[in-house]
Amino acid sequence: MPPRLEAVRGDITAERVDAVVNAANRHLAGGGGVDGAIHRAAGAERLHAACRAIGECPPGEAVVTDGFDLPARFVIHTVGPVWHGGTAGEPGVLASCYRASLAVADRVGARTIAFPAISTGAYGYPPDEAAALAVATVGAADTDVTLVRFVAFDARTSELYLALLG
Repeated sequence: MPPRLEAVRGDITAERVDAVVNAANRHLAGGGGVDGAIHRAAGAERLHAACRAIGECPPGEAVVTDGFDLPARFVIHTVGPVWHGGTAGEPGVLASCYRASLAVADRVGARTIAFPAISTGAYGYPPDEAAALAVATVGAADTDVTLVRFVAFDARTSELYLALLG
């Protein structure tokens, strides 16, 4: 059954959900943007150690760690595609990020989950295309997750999600 979809503007690290999704890099090393914010808010030292124990995560896949100091019990790390104009399989990899994250949520028993706008920062994915793909992919998912919240850091991205959700 597809989950209920919501969109909000805010700070994903403050979301009171079972799991937050981290737009990670392949090495799960922390970085800028959402990734850096999640690492800092969760307790960088412990989250870095948990990520080092996992190793790597290829684009389109997802792995999970504890949420540590976050309100969320879990952090689901997924690696989105770097935008190369849309001709290098980017939409398929991005859709896979959402499906893999939901599958991990199902596996750990997370019923509420918050997603950032995966790949739209440093990886350059056009926000309008990414939002449309995210809403379509998650909206069609067969999952035990009951609520998906798309958390946008800025007004423009928030407006994209709100328009898509009607």
